Amino acid sequence: MTFTRRHLLATAPALLGAPLLSLTPSARAASALTVGLIPSEDSRAMIANSQKMMDMLAKALNMEVKPFVAADYNGVIEALRSKRLDVAYLGPFSYVLGTTVAEIEAFAVAETKKAGRTYYHSLIVAHKDSGIKTIADLKGKNFAFVDPSSTSGHLFPKAGLIKAGFNPDKDFGRVIFSGSHDSNAVAVQNKKIDAVAIADRILDAAIAKGLAKREDLVVVWKSDPIPESPTVWRRDLDPELKKRVQAAFLQVKDIPWSDQGELNGFHPTNDKAYDIIRETAKTLNLDLRKMK
Repeated sequence: MTFTRRHLLATAPALLGAPLLSLTPSARAASALTVGLIPSEDSRAMIANSQKMMDMLAKALNMEVKPFVAADYNGVIEALRSKRLDVAYLGPFSYVLGTTVAEIEAFAVAETKKAGRTYYHSLIVAHKDSGIKTIADLKGKNFAFVDPSSTSGHLFPKAGLIKAGFNPDKDFGRVIFSGSHDSNAVAVQNKKIDAVAIADRILDAAIAKGLAKREDLVVVWKSDPIPESPTVWRRDLDPELKKRVQAAFLQVKDIPWSDQGELNGFHPTNDKAYDIIRETAKTLNLDLRKMK
């Protein structure tokens, strides 16, 4: 499987839960902060839906905050590199990719009320009647990943299998990409597929919705904690500005956060927290610097 730059950038959420904070030269002069948003709906609707966050940031920073709809994540990383953006929200893989071409650094990570944490796990799950209990038992079985660009539905479980000595390109009987975590939950519950990759929090939600039964499923493999998507800034930002921006983010809470529910708040993070992403890329032989 060839992974493109677009595939990895697609792992980042794209709604209000993916704010891109930019402080342009003109904004600095006017003491105004411009917040960019990746469009996944009508730009005017996105701006309206983001107003609560804009108001909270403005109050915390004691300066005007203006939403701005950006083009896409490819453009965001280029804008960071060329210093036209100062702060951005990126997915775990897109952040690591971004550090190969731009001087950026993670500084905050969101926690939702539903998750109650700033990380999640990738799982490989089988039906209890399949007889699959270990990774070795997966040999010759039919398997479903989610999507080639999915962090927990493909990249992490594939790397985990490789580390365990299992060749996911040769050892399975048949491999499909179902397109969604929910589809995988339903498929393994109904015995349409022998085993699947799925994010733990999405499996929990599927069970809560009645799409699967926990007592019918066996967890064959579980990843190390995967950090949630970071908010990043350019490393060359003024240190005093960094303190103010991070403090402002840490005050934002109790608002809708993309499709992930209510925002509990932000927590400080750093670049080292995303080394597990780099290690996974290395296991998969993904040369992020050469991806187009």
